[in-house]
Amino acid sequence: MPMAVARSKETVAKANGIYLCYQTFGQRSDPPVVLIMGMGAQMVGWDDEFCEQLARRGHFVVRFDNRDSGKSTRFDRAGVPDVMLALTRAWLGRPVDAPYLLSDMARDVTGLLDVLGIDKAHLVGASMGGTIAQTLAIEQPHRVMTLTSMMSTTGDPALPSPGYAVLSTIFRPAPRDLAGYTEHYVATWKQLRGINSPEDFERDRARAARNHARGLCPDGGARQLAAILASGSRRHLLKAVTAPTLVIHGDIDPLVPLAAGIDTAGSIPGAELVVLEGMGHALPTRYFARIVDGISQLVSCAERPAR
Repeated sequence: MPMAVARSKETVAKANGIYLCYQTFGQRSDPPVVLIMGMGAQMVGWDDEFCEQLARRGHFVVRFDNRDSGKSTRFDRAGVPDVMLALTRAWLGRPVDAPYLLSDMARDVTGLLDVLGIDKAHLVGASMGGTIAQTLAIEQPHRVMTLTSMMSTTGDPALPSPGYAVLSTIFRPAPRDLAGYTEHYVATWKQLRGINSPEDFERDRARAARNHARGLCPDGGARQLAAILASGSRRHLLKAVTAPTLVIHGDIDPLVPLAAGIDTAGSIPGAELVVLEGMGHALPTRYFARIVDGISQLVSCAERPAR
């Protein structure tokens, strides 16, 4: 039977001038691993089981709601960006208006580290979370021990774009009632996961119920997308990243094609690329152990000389 893992209650703290909801797993004396979730997703997108597996490997795991998601500060007064206009302007290389940038979201992370009394952390970012982690590694390298970028991108506009079908699914408004939201969530993630994760389809109903209970922020994802597009490409800036880096990407990702992961690994000196067969734009339960192994090995190698 797996050993029990210490888990904090969800806590709201002021960081970078806003309020962030966070939760920790494991022992504070262990190396800190901060999990940064993707666009429109709550911190519980990092499944409890995934967090516990990391903690059992000897890591102090921190997950949190990004601004404009879950129980963290929402920027409703900023209004709702025109998503199609923002995408078009970005594609044409024109400036995109956004209420905040990825740099602001990166400072949210360091603000939370300050609250927790953590000087440097190991960052793990998924999708938009990967772009936030990359930005932090670029702008505040002294706060980053290692970087794991999963199903993410450099933001280079020359990279392949997702198809219309997946974009229309993602940006279709979700119903507010539990039953309608659940069906919308299940359908959306079925498309994002691809055809090879049937074991996760049933779990998605429970995940939807948890999101709904914590509180929905339907317009937050649009503002987060605007932040991604307005922040532009990091491709050349990533060449200055010195943190040991692991890039994980699925070979059937319909939202952020594999070429983006290859580009990310090629842009960061010494980065290791791991391509997972049959993984779409999601973290399949069956790959939890393999992903945890990769993160844990990266952290352990970086911690060895430091300790």
